[in-house]
This record gives sequence, structure tokens and C-alpha cells, in this order.
Amino acid sequence: MNNDPLAPRAPYDVSPPRYSVAHHMVTTAFEMPGFRIAQNLGVVRGIVVRSRNVFVNIGAALQTLVGGNIVAWTRLCEQTRADAFEIMIQHATELGANAIIGARYDATEISSGATEVLAYGTAVIVEPTDGGESYRS
Repeated sequence: MNNDPLAPRAPYDVSPPRYSVAHHMVTTAFEMPGFRIAQNLGVVRGIVVRSRNVFVNIGAALQTLVGGNIVAWTRLCEQTRADAFEIMIQHATELGANAIIGARYDATEISSGATEVLAYGTAVIVEPTDGGESYRS
């Protein structure tokens, strides 16, 4: 039994290319230098609702007494934003995008101790302006 990976056999694309959004292809701007927007696919979003851990709250409450950065809550916020960002990228990829423009974050307190973090932007298909091959990640 041969377990070597199979080399591509067809000398042509068997199916249309599938675009994926790489992290460096997400921007807060409404344009990307070196690329032109070929198609606008609409708004994409990633939503995460997170609550604080009781033990983290106790540690954070003690840290507020001495002041400074509350590391436990900073980590929680950063992880929640990262999760929302990844869900937004997944949503854009499912639509066939290869970039997201106008990316933003928003946060809303749902109830005491529970916060919604929303990452949103516009999913687009971009092409290089130099006439090269379309971007694929």
C-alpha cells in the first residue's frame, strides 16, 4: 500500500478556484492598495457572546485594588475579539470572498457580566491591479 500524497494529474483546473480570506487581506480601509474590487459580496459578521468567569472576576477585583492593567479581563477581551474576527473571516470565505474591507468591531453589554462582541465588514473579491493572476490564499 502506497501512502504517498497523490500528485495533481489534470493539466487544467478541474473546478473553479475557491477563494479564502487571509488575515492580511482584512482592512479597516475601503480599498486595498495594489488591488481593485471586482465584486462586492455584502456584509459579513462574526458574533461572540462571552461571560466572565467567577474566578477571573475575583482575581480582577483584587487587581483593581492596586491599579494598572487587569490582565485577566484584557486576555478575555482579546480572545473574544479574536474569536469574532475568525468567525467573520469564515463567513466571508463561505460567500467566496478573498478580502474584507471596512472591518470594524462593536461591543454591547447584554446583561451584567455578559458581553456581545461583533466583528463586521464588507466581503469582496479583489484582483491585483498589475494584471497578474488573481489572489488566492
